[in-house]
Amino acid sequence: MIFVAELLNHGADPNICGGKYGTALIVASSQGHVENVKELLTKGADINAQDGFYGTALQAASYAGYIKVVQLLVEKGADVNAQGGDYGTALQAASLEGHIEVIQLLVEKGADVNAQGRTYGTALQAALYRGHIEVIQLLVEKGADVNAQSKYFAYGTALQAASFGGYIEVIQLLLEKGADVNAQVVFKDGAALYAASYQGHIEVIQLLVEKGADINAQDGFYGTALQAASYAGYIKVVQLLVEKGADVNAQGEYFSLARIHGSTSYCGHIKVIQLLVEKGADVNAQGGAYGTALQAASYWGHIEVIQLLVEKGADVNVQGGYYGTALQAALSKGHTKVVQLLVEKGAGIKAKD
Repeated sequence: MIFVAELLNHGADPNICGGKYGTALIVASSQGHVENVKELLTKGADINAQDGFYGTALQAASYAGYIKVVQLLVEKGADVNAQGGDYGTALQAASLEGHIEVIQLLVEKGADVNAQGRTYGTALQAALYRGHIEVIQLLVEKGADVNAQSKYFAYGTALQAASFGGYIEVIQLLLEKGADVNAQVVFKDGAALYAASYQGHIEVIQLLVEKGADINAQDGFYGTALQAASYAGYIKVVQLLVEKGADVNAQGEYFSLARIHGSTSYCGHIKVIQLLVEKGADVNAQGGAYGTALQAASYWGHIEVIQLLVEKGADVNVQGGYYGTALQAALSKGHTKVVQLLVEKGAGIKAKD
């Protein structure tokens, strides 16, 4: 404090900007130095100056959880809804780090619980990013929109984020508060069920299905929840989704089950493939860059998968995809054993259409 006071008394500019953190007030606030903050404000420091990593002094103090500094800044006129820095608003910064007292104070002083920020979306979405359930409960009580979407937030909606993270208590709370279980995510791939399936969260999937999640919704990069789980290789999730009525031959706008079937072949998820075939998946379905599942497995050299697919009726000479036939796909990668197996099974080199 003495050092700062001496500098200011000798004519130092309290509003000079520079460096990672910006002004002296922002730095002092980020470190929780109440006396330095007071001194800087007394000497004319701009309380709402925007600069550096945090944005404003209030955002810096809120992120760090320094309640006394936050109180002081708010009392002195800091804008509780100022946007800036990496964390959006002071409320979003505090929510990200789980600082309950700071959040309560900011909301009492008029912070907008539904303000959209650049990186984490809303305060509710920021809290979900770290799984702060007490913060989430508080924000919902204070009027946070449980169905808000943001193009900046990695997971679209709060429910999608909670489903992706497997936060079952949060999901239950959000659903109780009116979260749309089938919300179509405008800016990101996949609704809640898709997110949970891609991450393999069995309990979450069961809850979402019980609450009316559309098991065959087409809204993710891989198509459906079943396609996402198949790609990731979660056999228990695949079993559950099939039991709940997932269509094993669903065709997506960009990815058909053949593509995912191909992707599971590419990943070598033989148990998933066995289950899908047993449940009626078309082994000769076409989709994606590889054409059929057999072509994908051949390209990546998965002998066991190829044997299974051929046993289940895969056509070794079917044309499709980038490489033409399964044999051509195997030859392009130099998989000698795969070539031998395919030839034994009746494959012949055919010109690509």
